[in-house]
Amino acid sequence: MLETLTLPISVLIGAYLIGSLNSAIVLCKLAGLPDPRSQGSGNPGATNVLRFGGKKLAATVLIFDVVKGILPVVIASLLVLDTVWLAATAFAAFLGHLYPLFFQFKGGKGVATALGGFLALSLLLAGSILLSWLVVFAISRISSLSAIIAASLAPLYSIWFVDDLAARWIVLVMVGMLLLRHSGNIKRLLSGEESKS
Repeated sequence: MLETLTLPISVLIGAYLIGSLNSAIVLCKLAGLPDPRSQGSGNPGATNVLRFGGKKLAATVLIFDVVKGILPVVIASLLVLDTVWLAATAFAAFLGHLYPLFFQFKGGKGVATALGGFLALSLLLAGSILLSWLVVFAISRISSLSAIIAASLAPLYSIWFVDDLAARWIVLVMVGMLLLRHSGNIKRLLSGEESKS
């Protein structure tokens, strides 16, 4: 039994470590900019980097965060792990982004990394989430609102596009954690204080 779990557990550990590589912190340091956790919203993610680091750096952060969600799941898929393990791998990378081992367990909100994991898990799932984000953002011009609504719809989309019940539960847990990370944004949205992007 232990031998059969060695490979998937090793993949989960690797996914967590990949997720722990916070691109916003690393790239800002390489660019000679302050730690994003000490600037703007204090969130080490692309949206906050955009505020003080510019579009190119923010886009690079976004790409890296998405890729670190994709890469572990692709590796797990190549190792012929089943759907529930693929979803668990996406969750491990997401968890690494939220609580990075290399940065005192103080990470970002995980939207891009979760999207990357969902993208590798199911193109239709990720495409539906991304389309929802784009529609809400086109209407509201508020990044956080777009992320919150798109993430909230992910469990519904997973019913259609993810064929494993346990994997769907993992998607639901990830969404719950995303919403908790956005609790401050939700409060500001309800009070009308959230700024547009």
